[in-house]
Amino acid sequence: MANTNLANAKTAKNDEFYTQYADIQKEINAYLDYDPNVFRGKTVLLPCDDPEWSNFTKFFAQNFELLGLKKLISTSYAPESKKYKMPYQPTLFETSQPYFDNDKSKTHGKIFVLERDMTGDNRINIDDLQWQYLEGDGDFRSKEIRKLRDEADIIVTNPPFSLFREFLAWIMEANKKFIIIGNMNAITYREVFPLLQKNIAWLGATGFVTDMVFGVPEGTLVKESDKKKAERLGYIGNYTRLGNSCWYTNIDHGRRHQPLKLMSMADNFKHSKHKDIRENKQYQHYDNFDAIDVPYTDAIPNDYNGVMGVPISFMDKYCPEQFDIVWRGGDIEWCETECNFYTPPSKDRAAFYKKQDKTWRIQNPYVLDAQGNAIVVYQRILIRKKQSQ
Repeated sequence: MANTNLANAKTAKNDEFYTQYADIQKEINAYLDYDPNVFRGKTVLLPCDDPEWSNFTKFFAQNFELLGLKKLISTSYAPESKKYKMPYQPTLFETSQPYFDNDKSKTHGKIFVLERDMTGDNRINIDDLQWQYLEGDGDFRSKEIRKLRDEADIIVTNPPFSLFREFLAWIMEANKKFIIIGNMNAITYREVFPLLQKNIAWLGATGFVTDMVFGVPEGTLVKESDKKKAERLGYIGNYTRLGNSCWYTNIDHGRRHQPLKLMSMADNFKHSKHKDIRENKQYQHYDNFDAIDVPYTDAIPNDYNGVMGVPISFMDKYCPEQFDIVWRGGDIEWCETECNFYTPPSKDRAAFYKKQDKTWRIQNPYVLDAQGNAIVVYQRILIRKKQSQ
C-alpha cells in the first residue's frame, strides 16, 4: 500500500495529525468559488482543535470579515485526556493571562470565541479572540461541546481518526453542515456509505491525488518515506505525508458537478491507456453479481447501461448528474434482501472457493479465471449510468 499511517492511527498511540494552512485554504476556497456567501452570517465551530496554534482557528479568524462570519468558536481537548500523551508545556500566550491556572491547563479544555472587535481597531480578526477554560476536558461527546454544536451552523475540523465514525454521527444527529477530514477508506464504512449513496454527504473539493501533509506531535514515529515526501513538499520537521486522506462534506462545490470525460466500450478497447483493457478487449463479468468489473475509473464505458463495479477512488470523481450509486460490494444483508442482480454460487461452489482462498466471501464481487477459480477483486462501488443519459 502506498500509505498506511492514516489507517494505523486506529490502533497506534498517536491519534493527532495537524492540518496545514495551505490545505485548509485550498479546500475552503473551493466552496467560496461555488457560493461566495456560503459562510456569511454563519456560526462556525472548530471542535477537536488546539486553538492557540491551530491552522483551522488561524484561517477562520484571519478571514472572519472576508467570510462574513457571525461567530467563530474553537475548542481544544485537555492534554491529560488525550490518548497520546507527551510532555506538556503551556504556551506563553496562556501563562501570560491573569486567569491562567496551572492545574486547569492540563485537565480542562479551552474555548476561543471571536465575534466582535475587542481591540478597538475597527476590525474583527485573530487579535480579537477571547478565551477561557471549559468546564470539562473538551470531549466532543460532552454536554458542554454538544451545546456548542447545537449553536453552530457549520462544523469544520480534522477529528481524531479513530473516532471518525462517532464524530460524523455526532454531526448528523444535529443535522449540521460540515467540512471534515477522514480516511479515504471511510467511504465504505457502514455508517458513512449510505450518506454518500443518498447524496446526503459527499467528498470535498481536494482530490485523492493531492497528498496532504500533517504536523504530528514531537516524538511521533513517522515512516521515513512519508517524512521525505513531506520535506519535498516544503515541510521539514515533525510532519508526515498521508496519501489516503480526504475531505468529507455536505456543502456543495463545483468540482462535484463536473462529469467524467469517458469513452465508449469499443473505444476503450482501442485507445485505453491501460494495457489490460486494450489486450483483453472485454470487461470481466462477476460470478456473483449481474455486473461487469471496471478496474479503472477512467475506463468506465459511457455506453454501458448495466451495473458496473468500480474502485472506491471513483468517489473522488463522482458526479451525481452522471451516475447513480447502487450500493457497495461486501454487504451480505443488502445482497440477500435488496439486490435484484445478486447471483450467489451454489453451496458446493462456495465451499470450493472458500477452501481455495480464505479471503473469499460470497458477498464480495469476484470473477472467474479460465480454470474456473474465483479471483477476488478489490473493494468495489456498484454504479449505473443515469438512465436519462
